[in-house]
Amino acid sequence: MSKRFNDTGLCIPSRHYMVDTSQKLEKIIHLIEDGQYFTINRPRQFGKTTTLFLLARQLNLRDDCLALKISFEGIGDTPFASEQAFCPSFLGIIARSLKFTNLEMAAYFEQAAPQVHNFDELSQFISQCVLHFNKQVVLLIDEVDKSSNNQIFLHFLGMLRNKYLLQSEGQDYTFQSVILAGVHDIKTLKMKIRPDAEQKYNSPWNIAVDFKVDLSFSAIEIESMVQDYSREHHIQPDISAIAKQLHYYTSGYPYLVSKLCKFMAEDIIPARQDENWTVDDVEAAFKMIVNGAYTTTLFDSLTKNLENNNDLHELIFEIVINGQSRNFTIANPIINLGHLYGILTPSTQGRCKIHNRIFEQRIYDYMMSKYETGHSATNGFSGPEFYTADGDLDVKVILQRFQAFMKENYSHRDARFLEREGRLLFLAYLKPIINGKGFDFKEPNVGDERRMDIVITHQTKRVVLELKIWYGEKAHQVGLQQLSDYLDIYGLTEGYLLIYDFNKGKVYKEEQLEFDGKQIFAVWV
Repeated sequence: MSKRFNDTGLCIPSRHYMVDTSQKLEKIIHLIEDGQYFTINRPRQFGKTTTLFLLARQLNLRDDCLALKISFEGIGDTPFASEQAFCPSFLGIIARSLKFTNLEMAAYFEQAAPQVHNFDELSQFISQCVLHFNKQVVLLIDEVDKSSNNQIFLHFLGMLRNKYLLQSEGQDYTFQSVILAGVHDIKTLKMKIRPDAEQKYNSPWNIAVDFKVDLSFSAIEIESMVQDYSREHHIQPDISAIAKQLHYYTSGYPYLVSKLCKFMAEDIIPARQDENWTVDDVEAAFKMIVNGAYTTTLFDSLTKNLENNNDLHELIFEIVINGQSRNFTIANPIINLGHLYGILTPSTQGRCKIHNRIFEQRIYDYMMSKYETGHSATNGFSGPEFYTADGDLDVKVILQRFQAFMKENYSHRDARFLEREGRLLFLAYLKPIINGKGFDFKEPNVGDERRMDIVITHQTKRVVLELKIWYGEKAHQVGLQQLSDYLDIYGLTEGYLLIYDFNKGKVYKEEQLEFDGKQIFAVWV
């Protein structure tokens, strides 16, 4: 059976094209050898389950190690009703996980389960287990979020913590390492641990060290997966360039890397005779995955998290739509929540940025769609007047018509409304014009982490259009220089500037400017 790119569940090296994560596993094993307890908390579909699988498999190849990998997924609430229910269930889960790899060990845990009724007895059994096997026993628990808001589970962690401390004093035997995997960091997650539902921070897991291994894929690591595919299919693409472009759009988010490759292998390449991959194929895959008609559980979760958290929605709106900049600090609970869900990440300059360009575009389209649903159409015409005789997009006409539209329909609105909604108004105006003929996307970071608002692709051409607020002539000159620098990045000599002026007595005007050898068409609204 030939390999394929996997975008659902666990990745298996013999069945799926995978990134070589051996260096990451080596770093995690060093933590285990040092006897560390830790939590692998990463967003959804970030490779946590696959990492645990590969880690357990590698540990079990060693004569001195026994890895017990279990999951709390799908076990229901009954095991967490009491410690009398939890303790035998816990050992039963371990027994079931071993049945397909080691029947003798499975029987050992299965026979012990009915005899363990509480945490004291479970503690004693763990000590006996470590002595019985005479190995470094490592416990790996996946999907701990399913139980992390449960008092019984917290008591279980407290028991493990106590054994860890006693072992450090030479007074007990316990697991060499305990690894918890989930979206949340068990050390700091707010839990209901009292019957009166009082919220407090969890403390039983303060023995855990910070997990600093980067599970995202670097461009070099992505090369290993493309190389594997190329070898099997006897093609010779520019592997380095393709890997860099995959990283450019995904920032190494594991699921997104695999999904783009899957699109290329199963949708884009079969449509032509040449099986060789190109950078253009990555571009095509990016356009497929950000298409609003395409959805996954990851994107559903992305929008759900924004819908369910008004403060987070507002923060992301200001960053994605209005180009605002915020310091990245985990101490801010809203920023921390965005980071937890994989939406926000710190830039190299310590500012908030959307984790990857795919998320940015999906969020951009989602917020655009919400705006269009709640407002009447800003532009119902997408006829030939917006295109030149050669079929190119006529951005000058678009900006001029938008200026007339704003003057007629929004001149009475207050500056506060326009400052927040002005960009959305233009984007909603632009969308039907290019829909089906071109593609507009947010370019979140270019060059030295500077921000570009909109890049429009039409046929084989790109258009750079910057949206600014008028803060005076001095700031205007800075904005022109910034736009000029953006144009240099794309090798363009023409650019466009849409300026929102919220001052009283403003003038609706347009200017054709020459700046730094560039032709810039600017419109004030």
